[in-house]
Amino acid sequence: MTSGAHITDLNADLGEGFGHWRMGDDNAMLDIVTSANVACGFHAGDPDIMATT
Repeated sequence: MTSGAHITDLNADLGEGFGHWRMGDDNAMLDIVTSANVACGFHAGDPDIMATT
């Protein structure tokens, strides 16, 4: 039986910059999201950004 409480997952796509082009502040977002999708380099991101994120 559930208590009626709702749980929200605040999710964000991170690591989507490429080279010098950054897309938002990934470090700041990691402080507030409960889960994150990190770009894997196919359509967004590069090896350096993925390693940093």
